[in-house]
Amino acid sequence: MKPISSETETFCGLVVSKDHLNEIVEIVATFPKLSRAELANTICELFSWKRPTGKLKDVECRQFLERLDAKGIIRLPACRKQHAKVKKSNVPRTEQADPQVTISVKLNELSPILLTRVKTQEQRKLWYEYIDRYHYLGYQLPFGAQLRYFIQSGKRHVVILGCLQFSSPAWKMAPRDRWIQWSDKQRKRNLQKIVNNSRFLIFPWVKVKNLASSVLALAAKTVPDDWQSCYGYRPVLFETLVEQKRFKGTCYKAANWVHVGATTGRGRMDRENKRQGMAVKEIYVYPLSARYRQALLGR
Repeated sequence: MKPISSETETFCGLVVSKDHLNEIVEIVATFPKLSRAELANTICELFSWKRPTGKLKDVECRQFLERLDAKGIIRLPACRKQHAKVKKSNVPRTEQADPQVTISVKLNELSPILLTRVKTQEQRKLWYEYIDRYHYLGYQLPFGAQLRYFIQSGKRHVVILGCLQFSSPAWKMAPRDRWIQWSDKQRKRNLQKIVNNSRFLIFPWVKVKNLASSVLALAAKTVPDDWQSCYGYRPVLFETLVEQKRFKGTCYKAANWVHVGATTGRGRMDRENKRQGMAVKEIYVYPLSARYRQALLGR
């Protein structure tokens, strides 16, 4: 193991002291048979790294431990199969998610449109399959907090029209951060008040004008309450990334999202400027509160 340097380490925007780093090194060395998830839970409990709801920040902690491992500060155990990211070949195919007959009607014929939270294991499996089969990015385990939804028609016979996911925001995006006008310290303190629309899928057989923008409007009314109920705090801003070469961001523009710039072709969690050559994406944001800027700049 490398000796702990004077370089500052942070966890969810908080500076991790040298004493805490030494304790982490000792825990990992003392319990080599614990899985990465078990180590993350242990360390979260020790340092009270919890969400406002009291739940452990275990996903974020595991990412933090993997960052320390990459720097040579600790040596984590090998990933176990059950904790590996779900790859495309590992998502089972079922008839339930097979392509359906084209739906080409006026929006009011599907009304009301509903967003239904994905909660059960059966719902999650179906959501994973839909995303993996029909979203160009496929299914990947999101970083940190997340909420998933089915987009449904509220008619007597419920029809699933697509899928949504909201998850933790990008750590840094210069155009977004300039638009908010916050300092580095303010960003670290208030970043959790932003939520990223990390997946948006209308099934390819659903051809309904204005559906996508209507879903985004509904999400702005639905997700903040759900997020507060689940995680103990209310977001004040949505963000999303739209791949420049694939999409024009039409539905976001129609739903009054604000274009604030483009990424530099790095990953959304790339803190160390190592992941170059990724697709450039347009950044859109949507305020959820009239006082969103005060909330993001406040103490």
